[in-house]
Parts: sequence; structure tokens; C-alpha cells
Amino acid sequence: MLHCKIHVHEKERILAACDLEILGMTFRGDGVKIKVSELFYGGEIISEDIFAERTKSVTIMNLVGNRVVDRAVKEGLVSEENVMIIGEVKHAQTVIM
Repeated sequence: MLHCKIHVHEKERILAACDLEILGMTFRGDGVKIKVSELFYGGEIISEDIFAERTKSVTIMNLVGNRVVDRAVKEGLVSEENVMIIGEVKHAQTVIM
């Protein structure tokens, strides 16, 4: 299960999603820090299949967590070489054109 929230800013629809268990946590590694903020990522609790459907209606994605990033890679939305690892968690951002 994943947390998923869609933010709308002008013409952009931004999907913020994270693995369920990491909401509220902070990860650090190689001089980089990411806080998985409830304000930004906290939203609906959804399945990976619903996440895959939601990706079809957004223009930007910000993903944190091994499961959600792996699913985005599997769906062809993120390439493996563009995935960052911060601490022990995967992170990916993408713009869909």
C-alpha cells in the first residue's frame, strides 16, 4: 500500500507518492536529505495498481520508497539509472511530456 496525493499548480498535476510505512520519516545519505512530509505525501492510501492508474493523469511525479519507485520503473515511467538512493530508500522525480 502507498500514500498518494495529487497537487494542482496552474497547469501542472503533481503526484506525490510514498511507501506507506515511511511517511513522516527523514532519510540522509551522500550529503542529501529527504523528509517524507505528511503535508506533501500524505493523502489517500491506495494499492500499487491504483497508483499505476493515477500516473496517467499527472504531469509530474515525486516518489519516495522502494515499492513505489520499483512500480514506476516497472510501468516504464522512470528509468532505473535515474533513481537516487538516499539512505536506504529510493527516490525518483519525473516530468511526463
